[in-house]
Amino acid sequence: MKIVAKIIIWAFLTCQITVNGQKISDDSLMKKARLEIYDNPDHTISIGKSLLKKETDLNKSIGIYLLLSTANIAKRNFDQSLQYILKAKELVQKTNDIKTQTNVLISVAIQYQQMELFSKSLETLNEADIYLKKLPENAPERYMETARSYAIRGMIYKGQSNSEIALEKFLLSVQNFGKVKKKKATYANMSVVYYNIGYCYLNLNQMEKTQQAFTQSIDYAQKVSAKSLEAFALKGMAEMYKLKHENQTALSLLLRAENLCKNTGDIILNEGIYKEMADNYLAMGNSRLYQDYNKKYFEMRFKREQSELNSINHSINNYNKETLKKARELTTYYNSITTLMITTGMVIMMTLSYFILKIRKKNGKYRKDIQQLIRS
Repeated sequence: MKIVAKIIIWAFLTCQITVNGQKISDDSLMKKARLEIYDNPDHTISIGKSLLKKETDLNKSIGIYLLLSTANIAKRNFDQSLQYILKAKELVQKTNDIKTQTNVLISVAIQYQQMELFSKSLETLNEADIYLKKLPENAPERYMETARSYAIRGMIYKGQSNSEIALEKFLLSVQNFGKVKKKKATYANMSVVYYNIGYCYLNLNQMEKTQQAFTQSIDYAQKVSAKSLEAFALKGMAEMYKLKHENQTALSLLLRAENLCKNTGDIILNEGIYKEMADNYLAMGNSRLYQDYNKKYFEMRFKREQSELNSINHSINNYNKETLKKARELTTYYNSITTLMITTGMVIMMTLSYFILKIRKKNGKYRKDIQQLIRS
């Protein structure tokens, strides 16, 4: 079940990138890139890089960086994905567009959640909530981003093995996605959320609800022809059948999933499928196919761990840079305060010294006058 904690969420990055009310997907190339992000991320990356070279508009550049980050998450290339998402976060500080700022922050939170940096993800979500409150009450972007925020929180609780609280968050996410008028924009997200809901019910041993959730996940994935999302849901359903000792049914679902995700290059998806196939072949006593798929599983696992290690190293470096920057700002601030206090103190002391000397001078004059009066 360990691999389940590494659930797919990159679809959340692709659904609602808006720029000053104008969707980047209006451009035909961008549309093509976003359509292929599920099943051919390499082509999406190629298109994104070519667009980035000639793009001069700040907000559109942010959108392209988000797209590139998403495509790399689809490939489980966390290192490259992190670099692109941090670049988007850097650029978004130069814009005043609330929608774009909210979208980027929640996308950054998704990146941290994928890397299991849960505290950093929650910190970023709390920052995004400040911008969320500034969006108009009935704006579709507000519902969309609120739904994504709840979904990420649900995934964090799920990753911490708290399925009950995770379910509460996921159901709130579904409610908010349901308020978005353009339903098609939410299908990929709904597939991901129901996939996670399925695993929550599986962890709680509620098999009927588990099957219903995975079936809904498959239906939503098919509506947007998202083969990898469908493959994830099939893998989840196969795990349910494995626990019910219906290994042949589980294998038929896994073979469908393996066929669907041929071109995605998703390390985690392949890792999960190979592990489940190995487990089922072992249960059925097929040692040859068990060994074949177990070897594939360990190969995928090694690739995933190497990718995550590189990403964590970059994340630590980025955190150190942010900490150093804040430390320098605080040092500058306190140095300014110290300088101001010293300057103010010196001015006060000089003023007091001036008045003291003036009073002493007057007192000396009065003393002389009094002594002269006494003598006379």
